Amino acid sequence: MRLPFSIIWTSWIKAPKATQLKVEKRPYLYREARRKPRVWQRLVAEHGAVVSERQVSRYVREKRRELGQVGEVFVPLVADAGVEGEVDWGQATVILRGVETVVHLFEMRACFSGAGFVMAFLDETQQAFLEGHVRALEWHGGVFDVIRYDNLKSAVTRVLKGRRRVESDRFVALRSHYRFESSFCLPGIKGAHEKGGVEQEIGRFRRRHLVPVPSVDSIEQLNELLDQCCLKDLDRTITGQSETVGQRRDRERLLLGTLPAEPFPTWEEATPRVDAKALATVRTNRYSVPARLAGLKVRARIGASEISFWHDGKQVAVHERLHGTHQISAQLDHYLDLLARKPGALARSLALRQQRDRGDWPECFDRLWTGIQERCGAQEAARQMVEVLILLREHDPEKVKRAVAGALAAGAFDGRAVRLLLDRGTRPQPAAVQIDERLSGIGSPPPTDLSGYDQLRGVGEQGR
Repeated sequence: MRLPFSIIWTSWIKAPKATQLKVEKRPYLYREARRKPRVWQRLVAEHGAVVSERQVSRYVREKRRELGQVGEVFVPLVADAGVEGEVDWGQATVILRGVETVVHLFEMRACFSGAGFVMAFLDETQQAFLEGHVRALEWHGGVFDVIRYDNLKSAVTRVLKGRRRVESDRFVALRSHYRFESSFCLPGIKGAHEKGGVEQEIGRFRRRHLVPVPSVDSIEQLNELLDQCCLKDLDRTITGQSETVGQRRDRERLLLGTLPAEPFPTWEEATPRVDAKALATVRTNRYSVPARLAGLKVRARIGASEISFWHDGKQVAVHERLHGTHQISAQLDHYLDLLARKPGALARSLALRQQRDRGDWPECFDRLWTGIQERCGAQEAARQMVEVLILLREHDPEKVKRAVAGALAAGAFDGRAVRLLLDRGTRPQPAAVQIDERLSGIGSPPPTDLSGYDQLRGVGEQGR
């Protein structure tokens, strides 16, 4: 069936409009949107056409060329060493603590060498954006003259006409600290190609290193894995280059700007008040601090991955940052002094439940707890378990676990036995006696004739 050109061309013109909003928000989908078989689908659904998708695609391609619509043509560019870098975000799926999780990948790529630094975060916060810069510039070994960006909210508060932007105060402070210039792509589809190197690189990195999906216990462990992957990529050779990425990176490092003596402080600060449950609220989430600080104000440093709390110039607590709302992160150690007076609350405490959920509660602790409870009752068992947990402040956790296992092996279901084994293991051993060289040679020489010994034995037997 041969269809009028007007029908086909009308369908072709209208098809992209259905996805225009989606394309504008996600420029990297522009090419995929152009390839969608929407023309063929509409011809079949709306006009009852009996025609193959390939034939329609071929016909439309020929007509576009006849009308001079061949698409945008680009000029090949080259980059000088140490001058330009590119930054972008991407996403990947990992198994985090047994749960399938979407993480956000920050990448800074050197335009000359092609070397890219990748770091994972749970969310695209401004702290993550800033921390990614600090870590990336340290990994590259210097500062680029210019770094190119999309119109990220972490960097841009307002898009003006052309390439002019109103940058956020924190981003301006970061640029001033490291002394580099920023360059922003044009909004939408027009600027999608201006830093295509880093956009393609994120996809390549994900396909090469994150398939199959890795399983990790923490973001820190994932970032250690990503760092190893970045180093492996230095051995590859980009098409059209005679040197490896690592060799070009080594040459580029000599031309990068010098890093400042101190890294840029990426965290933000807050001064929450600790409530009656020893919890401090930061960004709608609550974090535990030592119970002795209840009712006082503490200083919180809000980072991309963790939040630390300070009091009187000393760090008193560190938590992995929560990215939801109205959540609680409680650590058992912060409540031990309080539980020493209220041991009955240990079994139902939120901190203990969260420690079990994280897999940080050893199975041998439960066996010890059960044994003490069967022998002494629930209240005494909780009291002794609190004493065992306090030992974790003074000793290495692995040593405490071995002491608990040793007490169980000996059949001693008692917290005091655990302390005794720990004290015995850490007690200093007596020093070996050192004999002076002048005294070590004193002594009788070994006998050469042992016949006298036999005579003495004979005398002794006669006297019996």
